[in-house]
Amino acid sequence: MTVEELIKKELFKVVVEGDDLSREVTGIFCCDLLSIAMGRAPSDSAWVTVMGNVNTIAVATLADVACVVLAEGAQPDDMCRARAEQQGVTVLATEEPIFQAALKVHGLLHG
Repeated sequence: MTVEELIKKELFKVVVEGDDLSREVTGIFCCDLLSIAMGRAPSDSAWVTVMGNVNTIAVATLADVACVVLAEGAQPDDMCRARAEQQGVTVLATEEPIFQAALKVHGLLHG
């Protein structure tokens, strides 16, 4: 499934539409500790977190994730949004808890 296909499912609100919507989403990663995410988030994954700050975008870029899903109603701050736009990182958001958001992506990937 591509990032574009994930967006079209309308399960999550689009906060920032990244540069590469044709990018494949191959898995899911859930973590709120940025240092762990930086070293363990799989490339091309949908990273589900509640961390909506500029450092999240830096980690998303370093880990080469396909997109970031902000869960639990988390919203990016202004610096985060600006950096996501600058770096071309897709950021989605949901009111769902982290686990439920991850299950939705999992269902689409393994449906």
